[in-house]
Amino acid sequence: MLISNRRARIGAGIALAASAALLLSACSGSASADPTSSSGGVKAQAATSLKDFGSLADLEKAAEAEGKLNVIALPHDWANYGEILAAFTKKYPKITVNEATPDASSAEEIQAAKTNEGLDTAPDVFDLGLTVTLQNTDKFAAYKVEKWDEIPVELKDKDGLFTGDYGGYMSIGYDSSKFPEPKSLADLKKSEYKGAVALNGDPTQAGAAFAAVGLATVQSGGKLDDYQKGIDFFADMQKAGNLLKVDVTTATVASGETPVVFDWDYLNAAHVKDNKNWKTVVLPGTGYAGYYNQAINKGAPHPAAARLWQEFLYSDEGQNLWLKGGARPVRMDAMTKAGTVDKTLAAALPAAPKETVVPTEAQSTTAGKLLGEKWAAAVQ
Repeated sequence: MLISNRRARIGAGIALAASAALLLSACSGSASADPTSSSGGVKAQAATSLKDFGSLADLEKAAEAEGKLNVIALPHDWANYGEILAAFTKKYPKITVNEATPDASSAEEIQAAKTNEGLDTAPDVFDLGLTVTLQNTDKFAAYKVEKWDEIPVELKDKDGLFTGDYGGYMSIGYDSSKFPEPKSLADLKKSEYKGAVALNGDPTQAGAAFAAVGLATVQSGGKLDDYQKGIDFFADMQKAGNLLKVDVTTATVASGETPVVFDWDYLNAAHVKDNKNWKTVVLPGTGYAGYYNQAINKGAPHPAAARLWQEFLYSDEGQNLWLKGGARPVRMDAMTKAGTVDKTLAAALPAAPKETVVPTEAQSTTAGKLLGEKWAAAVQ
């Protein structure tokens, strides 16, 4: 299985400046309800597990009394989040889900929480890349979902401040009608890929782009202790005129604007619906794996709904919905053993590399610092 580390969304990170565009879709104002309590007198904001509510039914009652859930940075075509949000809404029709800034980065998620602190527009929950997660643990509320014991220890904070949710392998997607299949990283520096190779975001802000530099590092003979070889690879691509500085979206793939893309395998694989000629390859050799992380905003205006959302995501239903999106859910091993994983969906996943690396917390932090210092100059 994968072992631990979103998106161009979003991982390594320098916090962005406050922006009015980050305000959530609900009307701003002071929080409409006391976030320290909910129906039955349960102190939802202080709840660290389902036991603090009594039962799932008690948590559902408390969340429905709040009536809202604020989410941010969840594109509907990202790991099947559209269906996940629809399933949650269908299951809990008394809870209105407010979706803000679907294409925001992890750093922007945190900034939105700061901008909206104390307001009923603040995000209740986050979905974050590892680096931004590690930089902001003081902003998270500790909570361990009911299925906590089935989550690998290396993919969760021991106190429940954040938990790995879904993951995949760094891959290259390409329009096979216009470009040959890259057999190695070095192929992408060849003339046939001129002005064609894009990253899903900026690696100082975006988890997928950060991971692309990590992949380039290990495939260039480097180690995760030092991402310089990965930076050098993209600097060479820039000099060759092959690096395309356009952030990848569904629209840019569909239009052909970004015909070759570094991204997570589950995101690249989903683009076949936008371009019938789109193919995805996980390069031979050392693979680079990563997980995104769930966390609850310590100042969540709807703390019971935030915790119910977590319980839903880590349930068999939620985990299989991520699997349907081509991502590997964090409870996949436990669900496979229990027979609750969707076997057809699991069988459809691409084969995992024989050797896989994932940066440790220390390596990720060091790499984020290095990228902050050197990336812009390397690809200017």
